[in-house]
Amino acid sequence: MLSVLGFRDPVADAIGLLRPRTVIGPSLRAAGEWALRFDTFLHVRIGGLVRGTCWLILEGHEPVLLRAGDTFMLGNPPPYVLASTLDASPRPAEPVLAGAEDGFVRIGPESEEDLYLCVGHIAFDDRNAALLTDLLPPLVVVRVADPHGGRLAQLIDLLATEVGVAAAGGPLVQNHLAQILLVHMLRVHAGQTDRPTGWLGALNEDGIGAALRAVHADVAHSWSLKELAEISHMSRSAFAKAFKSHVGVPPLEYLIQWRMSLARDALARDTLSISELARATGYLSESAFSTTFRRVVGSSPAQFRNQARQPPPADATTGDANTRHKRDSCTSGAAVGVAKA
Repeated sequence: MLSVLGFRDPVADAIGLLRPRTVIGPSLRAAGEWALRFDTFLHVRIGGLVRGTCWLILEGHEPVLLRAGDTFMLGNPPPYVLASTLDASPRPAEPVLAGAEDGFVRIGPESEEDLYLCVGHIAFDDRNAALLTDLLPPLVVVRVADPHGGRLAQLIDLLATEVGVAAAGGPLVQNHLAQILLVHMLRVHAGQTDRPTGWLGALNEDGIGAALRAVHADVAHSWSLKELAEISHMSRSAFAKAFKSHVGVPPLEYLIQWRMSLARDALARDTLSISELARATGYLSESAFSTTFRRVVGSSPAQFRNQARQPPPADATTGDANTRHKRDSCTSGAAVGVAKA
């Protein structure tokens, strides 16, 4: 049944299930005094400074001075400002970035440009976006001098190069580079001393991480608390306590939530019958699967699938959503965030 759903690694599973849509916004090149104000947005923005310095002022947080080579990730953040100085008066970013030409937005004389900022927006499937976004803080900054900072700076450089040339396959390369950057940012975030709560941080815990990987490697298996504790080399009580402390829910509840996330995705894409999906997610009967699905999701599998087949309203179509994301990323010249599983 694993082959039916095709999942193995928790991070790859989550990102695959989120169906990421990437838009690399116009890069920002600026000179002199400037400040741009960005509205709140959904999901993730990632970015980095190729050259120069600027302030990132996020509502409710201390201002952060970004330098060349630094990278950052914004997850479902509140409004924020990018500025050359802390006392510069901000103006709305959207109309400025709407005037992008050849992949760039320029502020001030081109001959005096001292800032080069490259950014992208990663949007996720709304049904499962919380798998990742709920795990992320509004802001993650990785300095170029940090252990993994140099590698991230190289990725930003590559991304900036792709944005600046009209080469064959450019959008495909940009999309993959942005997602690689996202995975590396997640790794750095999960490895920080002040780890996030949830499965992302738990992957770094030897015992808990081993159990999580086992669940993802065989979601159809009839896992018991005893089996998972043995994989973790812990007693059942110690494992249950540690798992809930790190992940936020008991082990078997996590298994149910992950199975239902897979089920929502499969039903929305209409790839399996309900009976096939029941077996693929570890249920002995369609009835048992349907009961659990209704409890977790709030509707029957058939109702969920039928609703997913309905075309969305005109202002919520993928095209319009992508247009909004593209406009938003253009507006930022700098930011991205991520989601939770």
